[in-house]
Amino acid sequence: MNAFLYGVTLQWKLDIRNKGVLLTYYIVPLIFFGFIGTIFASINPESKDSLIQSMTIFAITMGAIIGAPTPLEELYSSDIKKAYKVGGIPLWMAAVNNFISAFIHLMITSIIIYLIAPIAFSAKVPENIVLYFVALAVFIIVCLSIGTVLGLYIKSASKLTMCSQLIFLPSLMLSGIMFPTNLLPRGLETVGKVFPATWGLKIMTYNKLNVTWFIPLLIIFCIAICASCFRLSRIGID
Repeated sequence: MNAFLYGVTLQWKLDIRNKGVLLTYYIVPLIFFGFIGTIFASINPESKDSLIQSMTIFAITMGAIIGAPTPLEELYSSDIKKAYKVGGIPLWMAAVNNFISAFIHLMITSIIIYLIAPIAFSAKVPENIVLYFVALAVFIIVCLSIGTVLGLYIKSASKLTMCSQLIFLPSLMLSGIMFPTNLLPRGLETVGKVFPATWGLKIMTYNKLNVTWFIPLLIIFCIAICASCFRLSRIGID
């Protein structure tokens, strides 16, 4: 257990020192939050009702889809994995450490947005705080499971960037965090339901528990975990 906790702590510190990861976990999401929050609050006062949720969805999606896969791609596509084998450390340990470290980073960013938005923009605080943070944790986990798949399967930094953007940008435009989904053509609205951001926004903005909205997230998570386990088993024999 001590070795496991040390690995998580070490990965967390490495993420802090990684400028690329730090940008996607903290700097860009918080700058976007300050910039877009100011615009939304001044143009459309009604946006304050869901400003915390919208900016949090953006921050988590960016961190999990663009930031979290980077350390995995750097490790599993290089000779560093040989050091794990020589040291008798299971290769899955790196993926788990990265997952937990990223979860902590994204939760910190989410809490920052949660605390600052009501003060800076008079944003409405979620009425059901317990449900909000449960939904937040579930959403972070699901998004990180997708990011883990990207980091495990893609061996090139340039390809990883391209694939991450192919998920991140539609999540941003089709989930409802920028504008209501009912303004979209029916086809695009349907496509948007494939992305976790759409369901995360629904759950986090609704004050009552709706279990059916968790089902798509559970399906995505299960598929991502199965894909990750398969890939880790193949990496172990490469």
